[in-house]
Amino acid sequence: MTMPMTSKLPRVGTTIFTLMSQLAAEHSAVNLGQGFPDFDAPPFLVDSLAQAMRDGHNQYAPMTGVAALREAIAEKIAAMYGVHVDAGADVTVTSGATEAIFCAIQSVVRPGDEVIVLDPCYDCYEPAIDLAGGRAMHVPLMAPEFRVDWQRVRDAITSRTRLLIVNSPHNPTGAVFSAEDLDAMAEALRDTEVLVLSDEVYEHIVFDGALHQSVLRHAELAARSFVVSSFGKTYHCTGWKLGYCVAPAALSAEFRKVHQYVTFCSFNAAQHALAAMLRKHPEHHLELPAFYQHKRDRFRELLAGSRLALPLVAGAYFQLADYSQISDLDDVDFCRWLTVEKGVAAIPLSPFYENPPPGQRLIRFCFAKAEATQLAAAERLQSL
Repeated sequence: MTMPMTSKLPRVGTTIFTLMSQLAAEHSAVNLGQGFPDFDAPPFLVDSLAQAMRDGHNQYAPMTGVAALREAIAEKIAAMYGVHVDAGADVTVTSGATEAIFCAIQSVVRPGDEVIVLDPCYDCYEPAIDLAGGRAMHVPLMAPEFRVDWQRVRDAITSRTRLLIVNSPHNPTGAVFSAEDLDAMAEALRDTEVLVLSDEVYEHIVFDGALHQSVLRHAELAARSFVVSSFGKTYHCTGWKLGYCVAPAALSAEFRKVHQYVTFCSFNAAQHALAAMLRKHPEHHLELPAFYQHKRDRFRELLAGSRLALPLVAGAYFQLADYSQISDLDDVDFCRWLTVEKGVAAIPLSPFYENPPPGQRLIRFCFAKAEATQLAAAERLQSL
């Protein structure tokens, strides 16, 4: 007998990232879909992890995170953004940024609350809102630059709005906030009690000399914000699943109430290794923009002259591509065809939307890849 089951997430299936990676593996395709590097983490970090395990850091870590790591995070924030955060009260280490995003939403969103998300947006936001009993209110970004229309954000705010979720550098488009965006966000929220969840996992991957405009730089926004970041993106170790959330003490206290019953704590030895990396090799995250800008520019160079149109991306490690000169297929079908028939996996943009723009023909490639991987993919893409 099969028991009847009513899903709490009836619209959710397997993520597009998992589906495309499985398809890539089945067809031996070059995987430029799921956003992970195919090169090694820094040797010092790997050696520090091994040493931390030999030193006995193999049991539960403190619930809020190893003190040395939280202190190193606070020191980095002070150096980069010129603001002081309390390592004890304001910083919480999490099992990846996705956990941090989930816990932030669960800690403040109640049944009936509205949460504004900006489409296209990362796919973990809305399921977490649904599980909290909230409702996602979708405000589209303005193509082709994917800028925020702050007037539309203001217009979307109601008495039920609890949270605004923003993401810069942006996944999947690579758009980044300017200082003017922070000012406009602050103005839009000034006379409200709306909180902010700022997804900043690509904070160290901003190109062409621009500064990452963290909401932590803006005191008015920082006072109402959860700011989420990821060590996996910064140190090429996405499989370690370590991130953190920075928020004022009152918000962090509510965040930790949820966090302690989701994962309680995160990979102890890796926290010690990351603390050592932050303190002894800050040049790694300081040089990361140039490192990834080279990969961005190399990938674009390899695809120059192809039938793919490539808008310039300002941050993160994804390149959008317009394939309208190649096919009239929708983006999901085109990505399947590209993987199966041409041997390159990409990610369609439509799963990032509530209502995809009609006729849009955009896909996303990850260029956080070794030279050989980029070359293999480019050879196939040039034949389209």
